Amino acid sequence: MCGFAGFLCLGRVDEEILQQMGAAIRHRGPDDAGIWRDADAGVALVHRRLSILDLSPSGHQPMQSGSGRYVVAFNGEIYNHLDLRASLQSVAWRGRSDTETLLAGFDAWGVRNTVQRAVGMFAFAVWDRRDRTLTLARDRLGEKPLYYGWQNNAFLFGSELKALRAHPDFHGEIDRHALTAFMRFSYVPAPQSIYRGIFKLLSGTLLVIWADQGDIPRPVPYWSVPDVARRGMQEAFGGTDPEAVVELEERLAQSVALQQVSDVPLGAFLSGGIDSSTVVALMQAKASRPVHTFTIGFDNHQYNEAVHARAVAKHLGTQHTELYVTPEQTLAIIPRLPVSYDEPFADSSQIPTMLVSELARRSVTVALSGDGGDELFGGYNRYTWVRRVCSVPAPMRRLLATALGLLSPGQWDYLNETLGRMLPASLRMRMLGDRAYKLMPVLTGKSDMAIYQQLVSTWAEPGDVVINGHESADSIQLWDDFEDLSVSELRMMALDTMTYLPDDILCKVDRAAMAYSLETRVPFLDHRVVEFAWKLPLRMKIRGGQGKWIVRQLLRKYVPDELVDRPKMGFGVPIDTWLRGPLRAWAEALLDESRLRRQGYLHPAPVRQKWLEHISGRRNWQYQLWNVLMFQSWLDTQSR
Repeated sequence: MCGFAGFLCLGRVDEEILQQMGAAIRHRGPDDAGIWRDADAGVALVHRRLSILDLSPSGHQPMQSGSGRYVVAFNGEIYNHLDLRASLQSVAWRGRSDTETLLAGFDAWGVRNTVQRAVGMFAFAVWDRRDRTLTLARDRLGEKPLYYGWQNNAFLFGSELKALRAHPDFHGEIDRHALTAFMRFSYVPAPQSIYRGIFKLLSGTLLVIWADQGDIPRPVPYWSVPDVARRGMQEAFGGTDPEAVVELEERLAQSVALQQVSDVPLGAFLSGGIDSSTVVALMQAKASRPVHTFTIGFDNHQYNEAVHARAVAKHLGTQHTELYVTPEQTLAIIPRLPVSYDEPFADSSQIPTMLVSELARRSVTVALSGDGGDELFGGYNRYTWVRRVCSVPAPMRRLLATALGLLSPGQWDYLNETLGRMLPASLRMRMLGDRAYKLMPVLTGKSDMAIYQQLVSTWAEPGDVVINGHESADSIQLWDDFEDLSVSELRMMALDTMTYLPDDILCKVDRAAMAYSLETRVPFLDHRVVEFAWKLPLRMKIRGGQGKWIVRQLLRKYVPDELVDRPKMGFGVPIDTWLRGPLRAWAEALLDESRLRRQGYLHPAPVRQKWLEHISGRRNWQYQLWNVLMFQSWLDTQSR
């Protein structure tokens, strides 16, 4: 796990600029730094290293291939690099790093063929000295970030936007269309970034640019979710339920084993949920000593998963570390968010993710996580909601939406708390009032696509809040790309894997972990596991109105039923009450009407209306307001 940056420049190649770009991402690689440049070609690379494999100087980057043709700056891990080495018979190896393996593959097979053979998470920039081309690449599922774009006479690229901002040609004009998309999704969807002319490289693609090329070619895919989904449908798994569980266990166990290879201490995040518990169970099953596991706890029972994590850890026998954080510790993270996330990002679970990353880094340098299970195996509630909603006649849905609005969110929560004492834990619904008000606009959707759009939207009409903001092509328009997936649940899972997974979930974990120089690995996202998941029939994913059926059956082999059968919880924090309490003054300053007018990005009226309704307790607008606050807070960092 590292960070890199660089540029192609029609002018001179300045070493001081390279140093500044590298210094901006030092947190991604505090162990070593290196630069490489070719002034005649106008190309330069800078690398920051977090040493994980081959801690010796032979792992130093940027690294040149044995033939001298390729020079690479690489971020990530190639988990099967020893298998690739076995296929490269005549190489005189200088060290044990996967970066050297990658370069030897480039020499032997070319860049594209090597990437297709690789199993891992990665982003890299490789300069071909013979053909004078720069290739940017990103892993299949988008675990590692990569930004790029022309700014004046320089083509800039890097692991984080702050590295690009360190270049003197960077001018950083905010893209109002990207801002509009952010207000809808709570993240800026790829390929957009918050800046005009700067893009995120899409997952599973390569971009090749020539030294004297003034435009940006279209990235070329080498692996894609639509192709995998269609092939999975054509090559559907035909075995029994028990056979499917066995095969998933074998594939996931292989992924976990590969991702535990490390020359530094390694552990895992453990929330007590299905996915992280499954990863930890497979880790511990083959371990000779207790696995290090880490959990954050909160005194607020609605948001606290530490009790469940502790029970799983005790049963599996892990070396478990749990930290109950105070509201003061949690709130102290908020000023760091705009700098750590580099562009507006408003998934509030970023806060506990940063806290658990900081906790884990005290003991380990690498942590495995359970991300990806929801998208692959139907874990999100929206996958079951859409079918249920569409099965109800439209007039009845409108009537139900009206009925839900008769009580305030607080009244729904009081009713839930009162009735909940008489119900078993498996039937209790967390945050009922918030869910009821989320459901109201969903009930009026006219199609499965419209309902899905409503479910993934924070501001349902973001153009109404962003001044001169219009939505460009986004994930909703990809719905028709999956018209051959006739089942809406499959369409949603495919879209989430292409958009929400890389742009929200994986971005959230990468930035939070790298803020503390912690590498994270995601066993569910080995592309062979992903491809197997798409061969499974939907009934092996969603059954009886509950998602992740097959993963639950696998987990039952390692823990008792009572640790599997519990309601799904998010990794959240009580933003709603904080905004009415300890964060009120901070929020009021950022949402000041004159400030909004002076900045000229957001219409004050809808923002102020939601703010006043929220602090009065009449409505809960925490998610809409958090989007605005994260943009406003990020905007403050741009003027410093």
